Amino acid sequence: MNGIHELRVKESDRIAATVALLRDNGVQVEDREDGMTVTGGTVRGGATVTTHHDHRIAMSALILGCVARAPVSVDDASMIATSYPDFFDHMATLGAKMD
Repeated sequence: MNGIHELRVKESDRIAATVALLRDNGVQVEDREDGMTVTGGTVRGGATVTTHHDHRIAMSALILGCVARAPVSVDDASMIATSYPDFFDHMATLGAKMD
C-alpha cells in the first residue's frame, strides 16, 4: 500500500497501529513512511492488539482473528458500537465466533 501517508496524522497513526497488529500476530509486514508492504502467509494470531481507541484498528484485528490459527484479542472493543453497532451481529451471521 503506497501513498497512504495521511493515515499517520489522523486520530492515531493508523499505519503504525496496523503494522503492529499484523506483526504481533505473525504477519510479515514492512513499515514505510508512506505505507506498508504485507507479505501473504499463515496468520499465527494469539496477540492482544492495542487499538489506540480506534474502532478501525479494533475491527481490523478482530477480522484478522477469523483467519488466524490462534484467537486475536483487542484491548478495547467498546468504541466499535459507536461507528458500527451491528458489527458483532453481522460477523456472527458470517460464522465468526467473537467473545
